[in-house]
Amino acid sequence: MPALAQEDAARYLRRHRLLFGDQLWLSGPSPLPPSARAASPPEQTQAGPLEAFRTEIKDCQNCPLGATRTKFVFGVGNPAADLVFVGEAPGAEEDRIGEPFVGRAGKLLDKMLAAIGLSRQDVYILNVLKCRPPGNRDPLPAEVSECEPYLQEQLRLLEPKLIVTLGRVAAQTLLREQASLKEMRSRTYEYAGIEVRTTYHPAALLRNPNWKAPAWEDFQKIRDRYRELTGQPPVA
Repeated sequence: MPALAQEDAARYLRRHRLLFGDQLWLSGPSPLPPSARAASPPEQTQAGPLEAFRTEIKDCQNCPLGATRTKFVFGVGNPAADLVFVGEAPGAEEDRIGEPFVGRAGKLLDKMLAAIGLSRQDVYILNVLKCRPPGNRDPLPAEVSECEPYLQEQLRLLEPKLIVTLGRVAAQTLLREQASLKEMRSRTYEYAGIEVRTTYHPAALLRNPNWKAPAWEDFQKIRDRYRELTGQPPVA
């Protein structure tokens, strides 16, 4: 088998395991009758390495933010996603619910995804930090240092083809870059061996609607690059 085909097969099997666990069905008669399959515990198909990792780290107290959080915000979306969105940290609503990008900013992100033919079920969304900094301040270097290994492990398990950082702080924090967001938007980066693009945070677009036009330009480029990386035909 050619090396490329072996890599594709290995990638498929890793994604299958994330979604369906260790059971693999080949063509031919089912190994279980329908009644037995229906009676199987839900965790047999829903549990996977990503969920196991969430369970492992959800009670983290490695920095002072662990003592002030309401909920640990791990991430949400498709565990087999090729496209991952990264913000800097949870806000008040995310801290209350335990899910990234909710509230008005989350609804706007959903609309932006829909505009390029995607939804939260197609992508994975997370933050650099898993706990809310007091007053929504920027993440401190020491907090990033404690939390970044969690992000790196999530990305290792997700194996995305493209990362999109949302907002200046997320981009500068993740990429160790001090350029302005305007400058960074025109560049392509790499993080943990994965291609990275940057764009505006949805909350910033709510504060300054003038940025919506350049954000839409970014999302069209993100859509086109995502389709290219995943072998989909370009949008006509």
